[in-house]
Amino acid sequence: MNADSARLAGRVALVTGASRGIGLAIARRLVAEGARVGLTARHPEPLAEAVAELGGPTRAVAVAGRADDAEHRRAAVHRITEAFGPVDVLVNNVGINPVHGPLAELDLAAARKILDVNLVGTLGWVQEVRAAGMAERGGCVVNVSSIAGLTPSPGIAFYGVSKAAVNHLTACLAVELAPAIRVNAVAPAVVKTRFAAALHEGREEEVARAYPLGRLGVPEDVAGAVAFLASADAAWITGQTLVLDGGVGLAGRIAG
Repeated sequence: MNADSARLAGRVALVTGASRGIGLAIARRLVAEGARVGLTARHPEPLAEAVAELGGPTRAVAVAGRADDAEHRRAAVHRITEAFGPVDVLVNNVGINPVHGPLAELDLAAARKILDVNLVGTLGWVQEVRAAGMAERGGCVVNVSSIAGLTPSPGIAFYGVSKAAVNHLTACLAVELAPAIRVNAVAPAVVKTRFAAALHEGREEEVARAYPLGRLGVPEDVAGAVAFLASADAAWITGQTLVLDGGVGLAGRIAG
């Protein structure tokens, strides 16, 4: 990225799940391209560290809370709007996968929790920013999905189900909210984060051999794609799920 790039100058972004990993990398990239950002995540301490890293309260503000809590979503959008103005860019990055194993043995309470955060929460954030001014001003939404939502993914199958729903939600919202709001998604394969550690930890070289590009993803790979979709360079793109997989889908595999 050109250090002088300012594609997002004057824009206000909200990034969920932004205290570490992919979410923090996205926030870094958006700030580097000129945006001011609001961050959300569950725990206040790492959020405070993220705000400091991003340049302090003139560049970033944070609100701690759960993505499946409607009051938190409302309070976060209010705080960010109060600090910087209405949200122009929403990045729905937060996601959970608290279970691993076959669908036939899945705890249904865990399934409901996954849907509440990954799907219902995603829609809830869109509703909040739209009601807070995006419907009139225009803007864009980028949902962070997964290639697990594109093809069966043993062990994390219900997480994949939730992300398949996010992909369809993305397309439905793109039609419903056009032309004022563009809605797209990115679908990464395995990215080296704590969230995906179980898919590669201790055997990264073995897992990476399935990827034609020869490596796993890093958070910055996702951040660059999100910044593109949030910018005017993507002004004629909506309703799309951009696959970020190092080519692994071409090899017929999606994960470790």
